[in-house]
Amino acid sequence: MPPSPTGPADADTYVAVCDHTHLFPGARCRVQGLPDPRAFAARPTPIDVDVRFSDGVIADARLSTDGPADPVLIVAAHTTGAGTSIGGRGWVVRGTAVAGDEVELILGGATPA
Repeated sequence: MPPSPTGPADADTYVAVCDHTHLFPGARCRVQGLPDPRAFAARPTPIDVDVRFSDGVIADARLSTDGPADPVLIVAAHTTGAGTSIGGRGWVVRGTAVAGDEVELILGGATPA
């Protein structure tokens, strides 16, 4: 999944805004444009996501709910605005919260992508 320079590749990709230049346990990403944020927060479903970091970098990602445990946000390898290469990896989603018309994904620990 190469980074998307301009935004969602198609109508089925949602934007997730992060207030940091990278992800870490406890980071939050706000998913925008979901048709029913409350239902999604209560029971997440698989979606494609463009993660937009605070330095303007956009990384392709997928929220996977295939396993028996918590959902996982799988983020493609990308390079930060400062030039740091970040390998692809998954992040356990330890919780969700409705914030207006957005859904916050609250990240737990990293997993191999």
